[in-house]
Amino acid sequence: MGDFNLALVIVAIVVCVLVCIFNVYLLVNYQHPDDKNQAYFPKFVVVLGLSIAAISILMLPADVANRQACRHAIYNGACNLTLPMKDLWLAVYILDAILVFFVIPFAIGRGMKTDGTQFLILIGASDVENRKLMRAELIRLVGKVDFTVRHLSSATASFPSSWDFSSSQQCIGGSGVHQCSAYSASPSSETTWTMRATFPEYVVALATIAGSVLFSIFGGVGIACLPLGLIFSFIRRPKAVITRSQYIKEATELGKKARELKKAADALHQEERSGSKGRKWRKNMKAVEKELLLLEEDVNALEEMYPQGEKAETAWAMTILGYLAKLVLGVLGLIVSVAWVAHIVIYLLIDPPFSPFLNEVFIKLDDLWGLLGTAAFAFFCFYLLLAVVAGAMMLGLRLVFITIHPMKWGATLMNSFLFNVGLILLCSISVIQFCSTAFAYYAQATAAQEIFSHTLQSLRGIKYLYKYNVFQIAFIVLAGLTFVYYAAFGWRRKKPSGRFQLSS
Repeated sequence: MGDFNLALVIVAIVVCVLVCIFNVYLLVNYQHPDDKNQAYFPKFVVVLGLSIAAISILMLPADVANRQACRHAIYNGACNLTLPMKDLWLAVYILDAILVFFVIPFAIGRGMKTDGTQFLILIGASDVENRKLMRAELIRLVGKVDFTVRHLSSATASFPSSWDFSSSQQCIGGSGVHQCSAYSASPSSETTWTMRATFPEYVVALATIAGSVLFSIFGGVGIACLPLGLIFSFIRRPKAVITRSQYIKEATELGKKARELKKAADALHQEERSGSKGRKWRKNMKAVEKELLLLEEDVNALEEMYPQGEKAETAWAMTILGYLAKLVLGVLGLIVSVAWVAHIVIYLLIDPPFSPFLNEVFIKLDDLWGLLGTAAFAFFCFYLLLAVVAGAMMLGLRLVFITIHPMKWGATLMNSFLFNVGLILLCSISVIQFCSTAFAYYAQATAAQEIFSHTLQSLRGIKYLYKYNVFQIAFIVLAGLTFVYYAAFGWRRKKPSGRFQLSS
């Protein structure tokens, strides 16, 4: 079978099946009771989207393993690869773009009172000819790849009867030859080789740019707030069970807050029925949604501080264990976050890189056990996706113009599911590009590196964003600001909000 690795094919099939089963499990356990036994199309989109996102992350370790078939070949083209990874990458990311920009908005529109289908038909059918011309012009101007190349040449020499290479004798030739002629080419031999990018590669590039903007913002915030949120949650934990009188007092205040929110929600529904849904209405609606989420958190915190029923002591013990688990996970997450930030600085922002850092760690783990480095590599990539979701959640709670879509066990509405799946899919492309660049030493000569590190970073009009590390710098700056914010304010207990009123 030559270089064909049957075990890799079997592992790839088994992993894909397990990913789909796990995502079905997540859907069943996270969905809201109101969505049971209905909304089958959005549920299919959720499972498909989560599966595509997870598989795309796992494809990079698979790409590395696929290249192992060429480890004994003189050059990569001299062997037969097990999997056609470049074709698989393009297929997965075109499907990713279709889900993000077409299928998920359509599914969200079906789940809302407004007709999302008509909206999509409107934007898809209006001014078709102008859209075609604009797209063709964009591809003509920007859809080219500029590679900087250098012309190299060397003189010919007679085939020697013996080989004598050393640090001082690097080439075939007589005594006194210390360097090949091709190595001493003048700087003027550099030129630009322009070629047109294929349409699939161009689609992947544009989707990567869109995802990189969100990834830099949400990922930079989330890489800090994900572990620190867990740690400070432990610091702000309830230290003891409150008395019954305290419980009644707090429950009464929460009841008043609930009535205020119900009154505000009724007023907004009345405005909606009257057709006055302007900017003020949308702002008030988002404010009510966030206040409802905070109210639910207050209710859960109150139930933790005053467990009731026959198993009250057991419930309190489980609460303590839960906060201890948050502390442990927070500390481990903080180590991973610091490792990520340090790796970005010393390997990506410093030129030349100060150290391969995590690349060497993965290689040494592979030496210990074949799959250990691959597993660690996949974990670091998945951690970035978790950071994106955590960052979107944090900013959604604090910024009015960002709609919050919380994921709750047994209480996640389908539209929130679809929104988060769309966010994960859009950012997963950028995570892969980010990881293929950050771990270029470990993932060298892979199909992903060919697409993201060669074609994407040489695409006309886009390459400067990567040449000057715009997204990496934004990521580090936002991560630093979030660290400072949590160090200054994260340890404080949340003060109860005052009377809630709609903005006039």
